[in-house]
Amino acid sequence: MRPLFLLLCGLIGEALVFAEPAQSAPVVPNFTTGSMTSHTETTSKVTETIVSESYGTGWEYSVSGTNIEPVDGASLTPGTTTVNGWSALNVDNKPSWNIADPGAAFQFVETYSGPGLSNTTTIQRVTEIDQITDTISTFSQ
Repeated sequence: MRPLFLLLCGLIGEALVFAEPAQSAPVVPNFTTGSMTSHTETTSKVTETIVSESYGTGWEYSVSGTNIEPVDGASLTPGTTTVNGWSALNVDNKPSWNIADPGAAFQFVETYSGPGLSNTTTIQRVTEIDQITDTISTFSQ
């Protein structure tokens, strides 16, 4: 068995001694110019909602008109009360009014605005965005 092993090692050694070195061939591309194109389309949809709330922290009472006058001895300062922690007009103690010249034309407007939420504004808009990208790459040797 040992002589067979030695013979095999000798043959491998001779093959390595007489082997020719490997040669490489230059790589030459078979094109001179070229180009590559890319096309991308993206669509986005953005929904925005804005809610604005306005609050009155007190109350407002106003009277306007023609041919009116306060009742004799009545206070022009309305009384106040507290409602849910807010100062409000006491409607049982507000000023009283009379027509100054009975039979003549008159106009009377009494306005009261209490504390709390007075206005809510909601704005909603949807924006759609289309984005298109075209890319061209050109190369040459």
